Amino acid sequence: MKISKIYKILDEISPFELQESWDNSGLLVGSFDDEVENLYISLDLDLDLLKKVKPNSLIITHHPLIFKPLKRVNFNTFSTKILRELIKKDISLISMHTNFDKTDLNRYVIEKVLGYEVADIQNDLIYTFDVNMPFDEFYSFLEQKLNLTNKRVVKNSDFIKKASIVTGAGASMLNYIKTDCYLTGDIKYHEALEASEIGLSMIDIDHFQSEKFFSKALESKLKEKNIETEVLESKNPFDT
Repeated sequence: MKISKIYKILDEISPFELQESWDNSGLLVGSFDDEVENLYISLDLDLDLLKKVKPNSLIITHHPLIFKPLKRVNFNTFSTKILRELIKKDISLISMHTNFDKTDLNRYVIEKVLGYEVADIQNDLIYTFDVNMPFDEFYSFLEQKLNLTNKRVVKNSDFIKKASIVTGAGASMLNYIKTDCYLTGDIKYHEALEASEIGLSMIDIDHFQSEKFFSKALESKLKEKNIETEVLESKNPFDT
């Protein structure tokens, strides 16, 4: 299948124009005129995963391999090492990052993983849902559903009526949250302090654990288009 055809289908599922201005989603390696024989989906890429990928393939990842312009390609960094292997094996790469967060991933986690219903969407990216549960009980529920192993919470209320979620790292958006509790990953110390000052509860749902559902979410969308893919299981870099 031609990459241009696959790209068009992906753009119908989640328009690339919806990505944030700082993002770098789209076709990162390869040409729209290329023909590929195999299609893979993965949250991220690493050298071990690439060993499983056949030549003349296309990989669709959530996180872009390249965020900033490369001034040198010396093969001594994470991205350039991966880039060399992609080129050597004639593997193309498309990334669907913040555009897919907005259209699918946040909704998928709320509805398919946690079993709630989306109540509202703020700023195109912040999804809210009704909880109506004591804070501690809600955290235990999330701990089980998302397999959380490192408890990092800012508890400013004993009962959660509504919660908001941004998968990945969305703590910088905490001042836009209008619910009792904010779920996101990579919460930093000063962001936790800010949440405490404004009376917002926060639960760190871990970057990897909150976004590992990307592959399944996209796979199901592509199946609706009669496109078969192989899912690659990314590893959490914090797991030993």
